Amino acid sequence: MTTVLLTGFEPFAGDATNPSGDAVRAAEKRWTGAERLIVDVLPVAFDAAGTRLRQLLDEHRPDVVIATGLAGGRAQVTPERVAINLADARIPDNDGAQPVDRPVVEGGPTAYFSTLPVKAIAAALNSAGIPAAVSHSAGTFVCNYVMFTALDAVEPGVRAGFVHVPSARESAPEGAASLPLDDIVRAVEVIVRTALDVKDDAAIPGGTLH
Repeated sequence: MTTVLLTGFEPFAGDATNPSGDAVRAAEKRWTGAERLIVDVLPVAFDAAGTRLRQLLDEHRPDVVIATGLAGGRAQVTPERVAINLADARIPDNDGAQPVDRPVVEGGPTAYFSTLPVKAIAAALNSAGIPAAVSHSAGTFVCNYVMFTALDAVEPGVRAGFVHVPSARESAPEGAASLPLDDIVRAVEVIVRTALDVKDDAAIPGGTLH
């Protein structure tokens, strides 16, 4: 049976919730696919998140890995195209760690490209009425760390990548970019289904000018 590993993150920096963690748990409850869906909520901490992710990969041997996280300030769901081998934290993680100019994987490659069909995912989300666009930077915080770790650790042939989601409207500060939590849950469902069904990414424009 095909196995999908789907992760979100716990709340961070004093927030009561994290829409990525909330959405993957909700998607787990609504899952009706024939594939096995494994869901986990990762700590927002560099070393702990990397360790937990590697444990999940070893335990479940997934065929597809989709990690999600919050990008506060973004108004769209953004599948990430590139993970870089750099941990450079502007603020401490939930464990108080604040690495500066540290590689995610010592001796690893400079970067990895997502092996998910990122353009097809963005197109499918937009077709479902959920604003989306391909992103070319997952940052240098724990989200990028998890994406790089996943791509470094998976077995050959396993598809892996990361998707950022906006804040949930129900808990976002007034006036902040956000989407209703149910739209974020629907987005996660579309992302999983597209990653399973689309083998070759869409050959459509998805770049940026800056």
